[in-house]
Amino acid sequence: MDEIVKAALKKWPNVPHCYGWLALDARGDWYMRDDRIRAAGPFPQVKGSRITHDKLIGFIQRNYEHDQHGAWFFQNGPQRVYVELEAAPLILGVQRDGDGFAVHTHTDRPAGTVRSAWLDEHGRLFLDTDAGLGLVRSADMAVAVEAVERGLWQPQETRWAELPARFGFQVQPQPADVTQQKSS
Repeated sequence: MDEIVKAALKKWPNVPHCYGWLALDARGDWYMRDDRIRAAGPFPQVKGSRITHDKLIGFIQRNYEHDQHGAWFFQNGPQRVYVELEAAPLILGVQRDGDGFAVHTHTDRPAGTVRSAWLDEHGRLFLDTDAGLGLVRSADMAVAVEAVERGLWQPQETRWAELPARFGFQVQPQPADVTQQKSS
């Protein structure tokens, strides 16, 4: 987390959290979703405005984390901005690395060891890594298939709807009071 963000948290510790305004799609692109966009439909059917400013993307990615409930967020100074996810909390890139393969997150961090691989009903490949669960970018599937064909990763079949509970992440984080109202 950026030092300026840590300082803002100390200075303003009780800023309300923000929900529904930021989303991450299956390609690793960030989207702003204002009131008008949210009223037009849910993510990802209506995505919103793709963020293209490199420095803003870098700031979001350096300050992207998850809470103890598996809700992913961007710590924007003192405000926690929860992120809606199209597929997974991480989008993974896969490259050849000598005789093996290197996996990194959309936040430009190494993903570490691949513990398991999962293939959903849509043919999407998910990897459980030291960094967390991530969807392999469509652009990197040809390289990922090489790892599968060499027996390094052995995908298990799953339904996408089972992944959030299995790997402990929230697709659409909600404020606690909304979650309590829905379960009542």
